[in-house]
Amino acid sequence: RSLTEAVGGDRIAVASLVPASMDAEDYQPKPEDVLRLRCARMVVRVGLDYDLWLDRLLLQAGEPELRRGGSGHVDASFAIAVLELRGMSVGPGDGHAHGSGNPHYWLDPKNAEIVTGTILEALARIDPAGASGYEANRLAFLARLDAKLKEWEARLSRLDAAPLVAYHNSWPYFARRFRLNFVGFIEIKPGIPPSASHLARMIETMRARSVRIVIREPNEAKRDVEFVARSAGAKVVVLAASVGALPGTGDYISLFDTNVAALESAFTAR
Repeated sequence: RSLTEAVGGDRIAVASLVPASMDAEDYQPKPEDVLRLRCARMVVRVGLDYDLWLDRLLLQAGEPELRRGGSGHVDASFAIAVLELRGMSVGPGDGHAHGSGNPHYWLDPKNAEIVTGTILEALARIDPAGASGYEANRLAFLARLDAKLKEWEARLSRLDAAPLVAYHNSWPYFARRFRLNFVGFIEIKPGIPPSASHLARMIETMRARSVRIVIREPNEAKRDVEFVARSAGAKVVVLAASVGALPGTGDYISLFDTNVAALESAFTAR
């Protein structure tokens, strides 16, 4: 939503089907979502199997231009260099693993240039009169983002490849951009809760690697995270994987501002 607003500015009105507090992969569409889609001229999706439920919803809405291949259908993952491609190796026991790759690509700020370019192309296609304004909005946003990225990289460089653990593997793009070192995940596989033996191995790994920071998202269960952190002498840091998931993360830039500040504070307080 935030990247679409950054390009569209005051010329468009944007609404999210999925509440900010919820993982899009787990969202159960509501009847009113069909009505909202019928009023839309464009739909922007994450793609990479993260929002497969949207296809059925678009069929129910009965608006051909919003479906895959339509003029108003935008897959924001288009042209992204996807990490963790698994292809046909994904099976029934793989939980939320994605054969199309890890879908959390927006957590690399550099990917915003690609995503906003895709959005710009679609907006200009359905609203040619606004094309120049959309382009100006995008360039202004990317200039702000580039300045902030330099700041974030400098601040997170202080972590100096310190080992980190997270509950869920939402962070490969974030880690690659900011050179963070994730050494394990509390989930056995994405979407599959950890067993007692897995938790024990994780605690052992954390002690051996001197892990002092464990990351969880606001919608993830506290119990296992806090148990592992307490047992290994680590601190829990809550990060937002999407805009609006935490207070102070109301747009794309503030999402990174908040996450960078939380990590920086936890590291310096070790």
